[in-house]
Amino acid sequence: MNKVLKIIAITLIALLSAFIIVLTTLFAITAGTNLQPEKLVDYSKTISVFDDQSNKIDDTSLETKKKSVKIGNLKSHTINAFIASEDRTFYRHNGLNYKRMLKAFYTNAISRSFKQGASTISQQLIKNTHLNSDKTIIRKLKEIKLTRQLERRYSKDEILEMYLNTIYFGHNCFGLQNAAEFYFGCPAEELSLEQSATLVGLLTSPNNYSPFKNPQKSITRRNTVLKNMLDCNFIDSQTYDSTINEPLSAKQDNSRSNGNSGFLNCVFEEFEELDIDPYGLNNQLKIMTYLNKDVQKSLENCQTQSDYSFIVTNNSGGVVGFRSTIGNVKRQIGSTAKPLFVYAPAIDQKALDLFTKINDEPINYGGYAPENYDKKYHGKVTVEECIMYSYNVPAVKTLNTLNMDQIEKFAKNMGVTLADDDKNLALALGGMSEGLTLKQLCDCYSTFANSGKYTPSRFIKEICDENGNVLYKNEPVSNPVFSEGTCSLINDVLTKTAQSGTAKKLKDLNLDVACKTGTCGNKDGNTDAYSIAYTSEYCVGVWLGDRNNNRLDVTGGRDCCNITKEIISSAYTDKSCAPLDKTSGTQTIEIDREEYENNDKIMLCDDNSPKLNRLSVKCLTNNAPKAKSTKFTQPTIKKPTISVTNNNVCIVLCQTKYYSYSVKRANKNEKTEIYNGVWKEKICDAPTDGEYEYTVTPFYEKDGKKFYGQEIILPRVIIRSEKSDYKIPDIAYKDWYNQ
Repeated sequence: MNKVLKIIAITLIALLSAFIIVLTTLFAITAGTNLQPEKLVDYSKTISVFDDQSNKIDDTSLETKKKSVKIGNLKSHTINAFIASEDRTFYRHNGLNYKRMLKAFYTNAISRSFKQGASTISQQLIKNTHLNSDKTIIRKLKEIKLTRQLERRYSKDEILEMYLNTIYFGHNCFGLQNAAEFYFGCPAEELSLEQSATLVGLLTSPNNYSPFKNPQKSITRRNTVLKNMLDCNFIDSQTYDSTINEPLSAKQDNSRSNGNSGFLNCVFEEFEELDIDPYGLNNQLKIMTYLNKDVQKSLENCQTQSDYSFIVTNNSGGVVGFRSTIGNVKRQIGSTAKPLFVYAPAIDQKALDLFTKINDEPINYGGYAPENYDKKYHGKVTVEECIMYSYNVPAVKTLNTLNMDQIEKFAKNMGVTLADDDKNLALALGGMSEGLTLKQLCDCYSTFANSGKYTPSRFIKEICDENGNVLYKNEPVSNPVFSEGTCSLINDVLTKTAQSGTAKKLKDLNLDVACKTGTCGNKDGNTDAYSIAYTSEYCVGVWLGDRNNNRLDVTGGRDCCNITKEIISSAYTDKSCAPLDKTSGTQTIEIDREEYENNDKIMLCDDNSPKLNRLSVKCLTNNAPKAKSTKFTQPTIKKPTISVTNNNVCIVLCQTKYYSYSVKRANKNEKTEIYNGVWKEKICDAPTDGEYEYTVTPFYEKDGKKFYGQEIILPRVIIRSEKSDYKIPDIAYKDWYNQ
């Protein structure tokens, strides 16, 4: 018995010692950590944004001291949305939810990580205002101590009010009042149930659940919040069912801040993608951007009758101007897909050249029968013409010959992920399940100006804190996509497109500009119209359409190009730009014009070919055709025909442009040249009686030298005049058949 008591005593002493050690350690770690009430009501965090010349774009301080909310003025469903999703036992615990903490401790121990934090609203307020987001035990211990101090000093409503005034909702919106005004254009006191749930849904990740950037994800997250409210009996099933079916009511205002709001919205979308804790800021954060005020002003001066989106990027990876009524959203891209996903990949894989001919004719691939925009077919056209005039059928036919896995790799290297539904022939005409943003399109086209290297553009150049410490710096990383030669050829044809193709409205710019247009719609009008133009310095993207996909009378070649011309003209009022590279990685070859134009054969010219029969074309280096014509070194013709009428011999020659002919007549041992000269349709001869053999030899003459082809022997002919006393041999009358 004494032994048992002894063991119990030792165990109790050990546990007490461990508790004292833990308690001592806790006090040591958290010594000096005390609640600072002024931080709880300091709503003055400021993020300032600057252009490329370090001039402040806009005072983006939201002045949250003037925009704080009073919890007593909020609707119950707004408060309940936060409680249901963030801390269901908020009004019952003393700041710490021990059950959740133990569960989180167990989960983290098993996973050997800090995946779960089990933070209450009180803890979140402390972390957001007093600490950082480091997932360490020390930080957690400090958080616990400060939370207990918070709960002892303030009421639950006071804590919740301070929490709502400091929480971050994305887009530089600190506090519920600012978020309500930004996302819905109303004060927090007027938020509906749907709007409240949408805002609560943002808290986990403002970037992922933004109603402007990812509307479908935002709806899903909003409905999760509503389900939490249903589970807590804050709303009934009827209210839940009706609210989850409501569309998002968030509307992005792109008209405020002197026209810079569209740019600033994108800046903060990008900011939220970075690993920078908005709560860890001191009083000021500086965001340096690539914005060029002159370029931005030119975008502001553009007038339209429809929704629009304009962007200008530089070829080193910065967005220098942006203006949009729809934000940076994805849309169907129409014919702008053709160079990116069809012709550039085909050229890069040496499947065709710009001078390759494609038969533009009716096609049907398993029920998919695309038509050209003009409802016409143009017969055999070159790839260059297909791009310049944006023919649909040849693009689909070309994509049908390519490997879709390879196309997917090209797309991925340009930052484009093709969904499974995108991997079909409709991709040639821009048919995609989600589409691309205008920024993505410009980034893809800038690849051609950058010799095949893809560099995603960014709005933010650098981020510094108030002490000048650099928290982030954009260091562009280029990814090789196409060969240098492929880009030279695409630059060449898209420059011609801007001169005489679908983008010919740009021809008067007097600059080396490449452009591709595109539209999406039907006979009733278009929902999306594009012009993507680029120089050696900038890429200019213009989209016109309707955010709700209503049909409009807009086209890429007319309306979009007019605006593009205006933007580029403004950018180059007092300067020019270097020409686009159209030669690197290519070689100029001469092919046989006659074979190409008349027989659709592509072969190198004969060394002796005349100039008129030479056609200069460009192809990738080391990708010249293997076949070479010998038609002038070794002239060849079809066999002429020979006939005799009234003892006159007539030889009919097939027509040729460049050959001369030597025609000879042979009789026994005598051989006479009866003609030597250029082509004539008929060569006639009137020999005396006898048996004759005629030969025709084509030749080509260059620089006084003659190159003869093979001598062609024609069937023998016999001439017999009526006065002739020639006696037919008896053998001619012999009955060979009946013997």
